[in-house]
Amino acid sequence: MTIEQIIERKRDKLKLTKEEIDFFIKNYVNGEIPDYQASALLMAIYINGMDEEETANLTESMRFSGEVWDLSDIQGIKVDKHSTGGVGDKVSLILGPMIASLGAKLAKMSGRGLGHTGGTLDKLESIPGMKIELSYEKFKKQIEEIGIAIIGQNKNLNPADKKIYALRDVTGTVGSIPLIASSIMSKKLASGADAILLDVKYGSGAFMKTVSEAKKLAQLMVNIGKKLNKDVRAEVTDMDQPLGCAIGNSLEIKEVIQTLKGKGPWDLNEICLSSGAILLEQAKIYKNRNEARKELEKTLLDGRAFNKFIEFVKAQGGDISYILHPEKFEIAKNEINIYSKTRGYIKKIDALSIGEASMHLGAGREKIDDKIDMSAGIVLNKKIGDSIFENELLCTLFTNKDDVKEIIDDVYNAFTIVPEKVNVDKKLTHNIIE
Repeated sequence: MTIEQIIERKRDKLKLTKEEIDFFIKNYVNGEIPDYQASALLMAIYINGMDEEETANLTESMRFSGEVWDLSDIQGIKVDKHSTGGVGDKVSLILGPMIASLGAKLAKMSGRGLGHTGGTLDKLESIPGMKIELSYEKFKKQIEEIGIAIIGQNKNLNPADKKIYALRDVTGTVGSIPLIASSIMSKKLASGADAILLDVKYGSGAFMKTVSEAKKLAQLMVNIGKKLNKDVRAEVTDMDQPLGCAIGNSLEIKEVIQTLKGKGPWDLNEICLSSGAILLEQAKIYKNRNEARKELEKTLLDGRAFNKFIEFVKAQGGDISYILHPEKFEIAKNEINIYSKTRGYIKKIDALSIGEASMHLGAGREKIDDKIDMSAGIVLNKKIGDSIFENELLCTLFTNKDDVKEIIDDVYNAFTIVPEKVNVDKKLTHNIIE
């Protein structure tokens, strides 16, 4: 077979065989297939799609394109959690210590932020000294000893995804559901977890804008997991407003600390409890999610989750004095308060606009090699449903940049204030797919 024949078959809406997919992945990774031919195939997939079997075969082929980590000699069920990304999403940094304090083993590889969504690794690196690169042996040892490790993707794991993701980014093929599903699942499966929970977000701050799109992606990934004999479940959750109140790296770490002490915002708390209960069920530590949830709530009140976070930070070289004394984190030189020009109720906070504004303040990167300002970002003073008076504080911007008038306008315009009371749906999880 040739790559030309494979491109032609997908162009003509034909189903690719496992052998054809394996041929493409193997020869693209080793450099035998050039980018222009790979781009043509990705565009054909984007336009004509893939069925479930093709997507599972693509996932499996990408998974085995490099090293595959085996964590089977670590006692217990190893769990992993993946979010499709959002604004203010620091859930893994709270959820991980919570479940680890109850005996679960979280083996997690995370990514960096790009565009309006923040990256777990960037948030961790705002803690001085924190190492996000661990060897396979150290990764395993840490999971065994303290029940949690969160690291960057190992360069030898899944080289196919690295090459294909970079190509999708510059060829307009990012939005293909089969390509998204195979990218996420191949990385998760290569890193060795036994059970995976996916948080598939929808709304203004998410990649998937509608519930139906998010459900379609979630169902596909769960089905791929079943085909490959893994316990994969998914939550479809709301990202129509930022999660929590802090957006930006060290600002979010401060909110993580508050939440681990039982003083976090309700929506962040709710997602952590909901996801944690499912993960503890997957880890077979609790049979009943309600019971698991009650125990998770206790870990936020009795110090177990917070102490486990300190243990985790210390294990990866982080300076725990910043966790014990969050006031040590550097504060941006410019602190800009934005006040309401009217009274009423908050009807909408556009998460995409807030995320992009935070990025432009310095908290994120537009290009992969942009440098991040760890102190930059936004802290919301109001959430959807809250009442507000004229001249009351909406939010505060933190930045080391001086010319931010346009960003201030964008942030103000992200809030919709109406005269009538707004009812808030406190149910953030739209569906659980298992």
